[in-house]
Amino acid sequence: MSQTHPDGPFGAPLAHDLVDTMVALPPKRRGDAWRRAWYSMLRARWPILALVILLFLTVAAAFGPSIAPHDPNRQSIMTRLEAPMVADRNGEVKFVLGSDGLGRDVLSRLLYGARISLLVGVTAIAIGGTLGVALGLISGYFGGWIDDVIMRIGDIQLAFPFILMAIMFLVVLGPGVFNLIIVLGVGQWITYARIIRAQTFSLREKEFVEAARALGASHTSIMFVTILPNVIAPLTVIASFNIASVILAEAALSFLGLGVPPEVPTWGSMLAESRDQLIANKWWLALFPGLAIVATVLAFNIIGDWLRDFLDPRLKEGR
Repeated sequence: MSQTHPDGPFGAPLAHDLVDTMVALPPKRRGDAWRRAWYSMLRARWPILALVILLFLTVAAAFGPSIAPHDPNRQSIMTRLEAPMVADRNGEVKFVLGSDGLGRDVLSRLLYGARISLLVGVTAIAIGGTLGVALGLISGYFGGWIDDVIMRIGDIQLAFPFILMAIMFLVVLGPGVFNLIIVLGVGQWITYARIIRAQTFSLREKEFVEAARALGASHTSIMFVTILPNVIAPLTVIASFNIASVILAEAALSFLGLGVPPEVPTWGSMLAESRDQLIANKWWLALFPGLAIVATVLAFNIIGDWLRDFLDPRLKEGR
């Protein structure tokens, strides 16, 4: 009785041996990836500054109540409209960044406002990104009438200016952090859906997708296990840019009085409250929340710009 040779014809390995060999290949070391990312940020320089700003924002959002010098809603008519770094009779500086028209500490309200901005931005992007990625994968993978229905719904939403649509829904639902997150999150899904749909269209006929389909993988497995990891790079770049636009939208809605209740300090509401005092040259009431919004949006845009260049495979040879 002849012994069965482990290889196929002409010494070629069998199909299951090929699969086992591919699975057994060691993954790319994560340490090298993080090291390359860090060196890339050092060469670009600006992402380092953006990372510092975002780290400070995260600390302010996480530990704002602990590091804030005063209660952000505590009012004192005796100390209203005090300029920054002005010492009292005892030589003590009570308000580092000054006080507003109701005697509330501007620094404390800035720290608490960072929590609202980061919470709304990250949560809205998570909601919009999850919904958009799921619909984009379904639309691009199945195509046909499913793709037509999803894209036409997106076209209808894009036909309305986003800020006007958000105002309309918030007028109906009422102000509140939860309502604001839902409106901003649902309003972002079409951006992700269009990008993921285009990526899925180009990937669904690739060899590795055909191989997964031939091995009996389900449609859900192919979409979320085989295709989704290959679209993470553009998804990350979109999210980093989009979170800046969401923070701006939250500030604009809070400025209009439609974002969160008046007792919740936000950067947008601080800007709105400073309008009546600018004529009296109370510059600090608008300067500090305005700088906070500009620095945060600029930091996210810089990180998104760097991620776009770092994740572009055409530029990896130069790094």
